[in-house]
Amino acid sequence: MMTAPIAVDGAMGEGGGQVLRTALSLSLLTGQSFRLSRIRANRQRPGLRPQHLAAVQAAAQVSGARVSGDRVGSEAIELAPGPVRSGDYFFDIGTAGATALVLQTLLLPLALAPGRSSVTIRGGTHVPLSPCFHYLDWNWRPFLARIGMYFDLTMTMTMAGFYPQGGSELQAAIPGGAR
Repeated sequence: MMTAPIAVDGAMGEGGGQVLRTALSLSLLTGQSFRLSRIRANRQRPGLRPQHLAAVQAAAQVSGARVSGDRVGSEAIELAPGPVRSGDYFFDIGTAGATALVLQTLLLPLALAPGRSSVTIRGGTHVPLSPCFHYLDWNWRPFLARIGMYFDLTMTMTMAGFYPQGGSELQAAIPGGAR
């Protein structure tokens, strides 16, 4: 039996990208489809920006999801995920968009998947209003390890991943099988 997508209003709460990233993660974790409207409605430039689109496309790739509305500027998307698949993944935001926020969308679903995964994300590693690589490595990773979510992080930095070029890579090794 097909369940109707959950309707989510992207203007709720802070009305930014966190609503989108949380909806993506929860959809992957539960297998439940959703339709998100008014994406980033409370922002000066509403709709999907490149880093948000990268999170949508990454979620779709790791789950074989059907997705519509996945383009820069879109103010609505619908995503119907399949099962999360362990594997080796590479995502390029194409801008200095926050690699940390794309990783945060995928980490829990991949940590609960049955096998090992590696994720490489190219973009910005030190971006205003998002956690920088060092915060993830020194604070977020140890905290998640305390609750059974283990992963390793490395950063390849031929240049700092600052606006506007980005160009740094964040790499995460996720053993999978967390409970």
